[in-house]
Amino acid sequence: MNLRRLSEQVALLKNPQRSDQFVRQFRNAVRDGVFDATELPERFELPKQYAKRGQDAAYSKSVKEMVFEINPAFEQWFDELDNQLTQNKRTRKIKPSLEAFSKGELDFKALAAATRAKMKASEEKGKKLGATRKGRKK
Repeated sequence: MNLRRLSEQVALLKNPQRSDQFVRQFRNAVRDGVFDATELPERFELPKQYAKRGQDAAYSKSVKEMVFEINPAFEQWFDELDNQLTQNKRTRKIKPSLEAFSKGELDFKALAAATRAKMKASEEKGKKLGATRKGRKK
């Protein structure tokens, strides 16, 4: 059997700052039965460095060590997850403004339809609330 420690697998990540996400996904996969792993009594430090706002010092977190079997299914799972974690998922949210609509960054028709639906829902909620209060008067 070809076994490996979780700490060794974390060291193979392309982006070590996403190691906490990887460990979370790894534990979820074990819980869901995607592959088998067992916990060890020791812990290891994640390579991710955390920083508290307003402080210069960085710190890291530790997680429980695990051992798992390496097989082709795990390798495929790891490669897919590592690629997902490497991609930058943060995208700038564009605030609605006249400039954003005129540049074509936002779809005016879609946002207008969403606004209309929101306003109708609010009106219906108000009517429903008013109708229930009407029945309570004596």
